[in-house]
Amino acid sequence: PGLSTVIAGSDGSGLVYRISPAGEAFVLYSAPKKEITALATDAGGNIFAAGVGEKRGGATPVPQPLPVGPASTPSVATAPPPASPGQLSGGSEIYMISSEGSPSRIWTSKDDLVYALTFAPDGQLLAGTGNRGHIYSVAPNSRTETYRDLVKLSANQITSMARASNGAVYAVTANLGKLFVLGPGRDQAGTYESDVFDAKSFSQWGRPQVRGTGDFDFFARSGNVDNPDRNWSPWTKIDFKTAERLSIPAARFVQWKASLHPGNPNTQIESVAINYLPKNIAPVIEDINVQVGARITSLPLQKPTSESVNIPLGNTPVATPVHFDTPPSAVKDRDYIAVRWGAHDDNDDDLVYSIYYRGDNERDWKLLKDNITDKYYSWDSSLLPDGGYVVRIVASDAASHSPDEALTDEKISSRFEVDSTPPVVQARQAKVEGKTMHVSFRAVDSFSPIKRAEYSIDAGDWHYVEPVGKLSDSPTEEYDFSAALSLPGEPQVMVAENSKKPSKRSRMRDGAGDDPSQLISPGEHVVVVRVWDRFDNMSAAKTVTK
Repeated sequence: PGLSTVIAGSDGSGLVYRISPAGEAFVLYSAPKKEITALATDAGGNIFAAGVGEKRGGATPVPQPLPVGPASTPSVATAPPPASPGQLSGGSEIYMISSEGSPSRIWTSKDDLVYALTFAPDGQLLAGTGNRGHIYSVAPNSRTETYRDLVKLSANQITSMARASNGAVYAVTANLGKLFVLGPGRDQAGTYESDVFDAKSFSQWGRPQVRGTGDFDFFARSGNVDNPDRNWSPWTKIDFKTAERLSIPAARFVQWKASLHPGNPNTQIESVAINYLPKNIAPVIEDINVQVGARITSLPLQKPTSESVNIPLGNTPVATPVHFDTPPSAVKDRDYIAVRWGAHDDNDDDLVYSIYYRGDNERDWKLLKDNITDKYYSWDSSLLPDGGYVVRIVASDAASHSPDEALTDEKISSRFEVDSTPPVVQARQAKVEGKTMHVSFRAVDSFSPIKRAEYSIDAGDWHYVEPVGKLSDSPTEEYDFSAALSLPGEPQVMVAENSKKPSKRSRMRDGAGDDPSQLISPGEHVVVVRVWDRFDNMSAAKTVTK
């Protein structure tokens, strides 16, 4: 650009402008990112721009003309103050717009946000970032996004950088507000601190695996909060010749540091891996649901012969597999009982389950089924006599640990009732009295209340009948009613013994119409009654009268 040209970046659309002294703006590049946070130019006329934030779409802002005025030095518009870290997402990128106008991306990061750009004395592009306070050295003409993690400052955001005439680079930071100077000379020794690693649970730290050459010292420290400046253990030097594991306290977080010293060959570290063993955490059973009268039909899923593997690109971390529990399929079946439960393990261990049951007024638990890997089970209800029960689910991670380290959790279900025995019809009596038939009987169930009763005369339609007292809420119910014997063309109605007129609640079942008409011929008659309990167990009985 000429000496009077201004290069500016925008927020919202991620545009890089070239603005002439006459105030005429021309868009050099529309970046994939939302906001241009920093700009820099080199002696060859190349423009470097940093972009952050994800674009949400929207109209491109119209540039407003700038006032015309003389300019004596090349100028780059000052970037606005960094946005709040919570307002930006998606990492950041650095683009190079060549002197010919063609753009290209030369660096990207999914974690750091670039807030400042300048050049080092050797021509390397320096990128000041947040929210971890790193300064990166980026090769300006890199096609492979080559960079070095140059230094980590004791502040969160590097908001501005400038190079002095002696080659030193000044860096201004926020959170906390500080001023740092880098150079102008090079340190004879360098120190690199890793990011804090979160093991997700309390862990023992094992042997470090460091691949590098030259003269360097290796240190490690640990703590139980994510900020290493808050009461962590001190840095401990690790001797690779004698140390079998890191001599630091067991904790949830760990960090390592390498101090590089000059030597021949050049000192460098290529990779570091730390082995660790999380402390076993007991599984957790979240909930249990027992459904009487249901049978699970899902078949166990066959384990695949090979496990799928994700191969990430670039620096994308390998995602932790997400496990979804497929709800079992079930059908209504009054001869079965189904139970389903939810459970998880923070160590992602394989879990096995055992089911126990205990009846009312019983002390000991009886094993129903063990070594279950599914989170559901159903069984024949006839295995349990009529009564009230609870089940206990026990989860164990023994499949992933030695017997001494295996842990369990258990949970007891809500009480449920089992009734597989139908009620009994007793004291059946039927007698023809003139033009009516008087019927009485008793329904008795050994466990649950009687639900309803019906009767039929001579294979006629079924009719609903109420118990004496009209409320059916007891395991024993008495029934006493009269039915008129109809002549041809006369309707049949049910008459309660203590009623003065026919009951309006007389109803029919199994396809009967609204008119309960039935022809009753003189002679022998068969009265059939059937009763149900609360669990829909049904029994029927008959009596013969003349």
